[in-house]
Amino acid sequence: MKLREGVEWAVHCCINLSWVSPDRAVPAARLAEFHDLPAAYLNKQLNALGRAGVVSSRSGPRGGFRLGREPGRITLMDVAVAIDGSAQAFLCTGIRHQGPAGGIAGPAGRRTPCTVAQAFSHAELAWRHRLASQTIADLADLVRRANPAAPDHVRRWFDRT
Repeated sequence: MKLREGVEWAVHCCINLSWVSPDRAVPAARLAEFHDLPAAYLNKQLNALGRAGVVSSRSGPRGGFRLGREPGRITLMDVAVAIDGSAQAFLCTGIRHQGPAGGIAGPAGRRTPCTVAQAFSHAELAWRHRLASQTIADLADLVRRANPAAPDHVRRWFDRT
């Protein structure tokens, strides 16, 4: 399962937004500046999060982004799907029925599930369940435990205008 870098960027932004006052909107350019990211590309990721309800946005001179709901109600799966979509990672094309391999199982083989597809499906399901079981609040707490000064540092940095 490969996720694009935009998922990483979006998760970091959500963690940072969880530490900023909920009544404060942070411009995409400031969020990009904090991690030295290209603002235009990050803005696309933030807009995708907005369409999914993960963040909300406000226009105008004091505009920007804030979390769309409590950090404990935003899962890593929510972010991944908002950025990368929900398509299955593995697509079985049925090659077991092609060429000389097609005669091994005979007609009954077409009625049985593909073992390879099942294996990948089980792995993907476990991966999705794991992402769905972790929230932005969980990650923010892990970051805070590893670096207790992180939330205050983030808050102070974004409070500077």
